[in-house]
Amino acid sequence: MLDVERLSRKYGERDAVSDLSFEARPGEILGLVGPNGAGKTTTLRCIAGILLPTAGRIRIGGHDLLDEPLEAKRRLAFVPDEPFLFDYLTVEEHLLFTGRLRGVEHGPERGRALLEELELAGRERSLPSELSRGMRQKLAIACALLHEPGLILFDEPLTGLDPVGIRRMKDSIAARAAAGACVVVSSHLLHLVEELCQRILILKGGRRIALGTLAEIQAAAPRLEAEASLEAIFLRMTQDDPRM
Repeated sequence: MLDVERLSRKYGERDAVSDLSFEARPGEILGLVGPNGAGKTTTLRCIAGILLPTAGRIRIGGHDLLDEPLEAKRRLAFVPDEPFLFDYLTVEEHLLFTGRLRGVEHGPERGRALLEELELAGRERSLPSELSRGMRQKLAIACALLHEPGLILFDEPLTGLDPVGIRRMKDSIAARAAAGACVVVSSHLLHLVEELCQRILILKGGRRIALGTLAEIQAAAPRLEAEASLEAIFLRMTQDDPRM
């Protein structure tokens, strides 16, 4: 579903992402982790078509993002870490507007189902300013999921959610993958990534330093116990101190 080939993105003379290649399959949840400044958000924004790559190719469902941008973008949804909402549209109006833009059949029905799933039912007439940070995040996610995308990109999806909301959001993410979507989750919550993701991509300095299942990364990491947690692996691989 997602094929990233030798992706690079520069900001001036600085390499935010450099020569990055990976792929993700339908039905898979891929975790994207790395320290601050590792290039995670830049990678997601390039895949979403928000940023143009300096070099490399991105294919979504077989469609090249540069050569066939509309076909590629029809198949994806991107949920940023900070929800972007319209100040003067209610919750219900956000979903109706998104459905019309996306040409979603049975949009109102899908919208109501998402409001129930994401615990926003009863807030249909609320404006974003009347919602908590977590509810605004849920609304952004509902809008992203409305057209049932084949590729879903999450950048810190659990920001602002309470424990019950976190549990439900994890269930929603897992359900989308079980239904055949390809999901990429970027998060600093390593326990979330370890629990949800079949494979993990670790970035450092814009470069890939590990990719595989947790067991595969454990086997490749030096001086680590066989059952080391993702947190232990992450600290070992991303620390500059070779003694770590």
